[in-house]
Amino acid sequence: MYKILITDKLAQEGIDLINSMEDFEAVVNLGISEDELSKIIGDYEGLIIRSATTVTPKVLENSGKLKGVARAGVGVDNIDIPAATEKGILVMNTPGGNTLSAAEHTMALMLSLSRNVVPACNSLKEGAWDRKKYTGNQLNGKVLGVIGLGRIGMSVVKMALGFDMKVIGFDPFAAPKEAEQMGVDVTKDIERIYKESDFISLHIPRNEQTINMITTKELKMMKSTCRIVNCARGGIINEDDLYNGLNAGMIAGAAIDVFSKEPPDNMGFQNCPTCLVTPHLGASTEEAQIEVAVEAAQILCDAIKGGPVCNALNAPASSGGVSPVVARYAELANRIGTVMSVLAPGHIKSINIEFRGSIAEKPVDTVATAFTIGLLQPHFDTLVNMVNAPVLAKQREISIDQTKNEEIKDLESSFAATVKTDKVTRTICGTVFGGSLLRIIDIDGFGIEVSPEDTMVIIFNDDKPGVIGSVGKVLGDHGININTMGVGHDLEQTQAILAVSLDKTPDAKAAAELADLDFVNEMYVCKLQ
Repeated sequence: MYKILITDKLAQEGIDLINSMEDFEAVVNLGISEDELSKIIGDYEGLIIRSATTVTPKVLENSGKLKGVARAGVGVDNIDIPAATEKGILVMNTPGGNTLSAAEHTMALMLSLSRNVVPACNSLKEGAWDRKKYTGNQLNGKVLGVIGLGRIGMSVVKMALGFDMKVIGFDPFAAPKEAEQMGVDVTKDIERIYKESDFISLHIPRNEQTINMITTKELKMMKSTCRIVNCARGGIINEDDLYNGLNAGMIAGAAIDVFSKEPPDNMGFQNCPTCLVTPHLGASTEEAQIEVAVEAAQILCDAIKGGPVCNALNAPASSGGVSPVVARYAELANRIGTVMSVLAPGHIKSINIEFRGSIAEKPVDTVATAFTIGLLQPHFDTLVNMVNAPVLAKQREISIDQTKNEEIKDLESSFAATVKTDKVTRTICGTVFGGSLLRIIDIDGFGIEVSPEDTMVIIFNDDKPGVIGSVGKVLGDHGININTMGVGHDLEQTQAILAVSLDKTPDAKAAAELADLDFVNEMYVCKLQ
């Protein structure tokens, strides 16, 4: 009998599905502490959680029979994925179940803002009858700027078009072809969104590139009549700047469902009459809760039985039958793709992958797809995997050219990727030493050697004495250790590159201090874990 432990409130339909399966039993134990969970987790083959339970290394220390953890929802910040991976435990989520709910909540907030629903309701309950004060605005004919054209963003687009809104769309990575076919005015200039929109809706993941994406600078670009809605992730809008901007009349209103910390510490919205807030309700519909519960139960049970593995966040990039060397190159390519997603901002124009040496003699489609996953994943709020990566790339008209050269040049084998965007052209080359050691050996022609692991900081700098010492001092002052380091020079151009892997990610202050060093020309921070 396979036992599935459920420690957070889950829709009964998910529990019933588990119990209806042969050889499966659902055990519900709500409100369990970390200590209690760590003592009993090894007795169960599977664990289903939502946001209340935290799966820590301590919980997994004695994981016993545990084969998989399923998150009934999207976010997995409460699961230590590296710890689970080390224990060989699958981590899965259910990214599709809340799409319609999140899109509908976005429209509900947009309508509430435009028609003053909340203040008018509160006013009437207090005994007033002030129709003139709460005169609103129609959505019809208004310009909606959608930032992020993924699954939820595109659902909002469809609903907005039903209100006869005009939609301008921007995607930090690449817009799906479907967007233009639907009549979206797709732009590569995000400032058009800020300057032309009557409403702005955010649908992008939270990462190094999107934190504090909207600050006072961007608010000042917007119309004074503009209203902004965030049902994506907290921290994309700088909350202090937003509240100050609302009180100063920079924009007409904001509706916020997500916060940089939840529950929020920053309560500035209490003094903003034009700010509408909800406690992260985007996925909180009965239908969505049922859907994610059923999906979590199904994918976990399938995986435990040895069936297909769906929505796995830590499954190996390769499948059965792939040679160990190809599997290691797939892992290397995935990490290079993640680094490239940071180093090559903008809309992709072309991608070329080159396999050289002995790796070129082997079947390498798995390696190319692993690179695509690493490149795409930071730009999506849903799981990118071996199944959907080619589809997502095709939807955005991204073609990846492959070349093979079996001739051995400097190394026995290597993998290189060149990405050209509307802003930059970048090339990263890597190899696997001794069949197991992953290394980046070249970035944009600068020969280096560094391990692509943990958090990487890559600095393009003037070639002058004291660079390594100055960077090391800043990191040391912030308690950050350097794991590996690579330095490359271009003597003719007096330019150099410094790439380091670190034991933890620099916070905003440390990153700012690094960027302010007088020899730094460009600096990038990339999280690989």
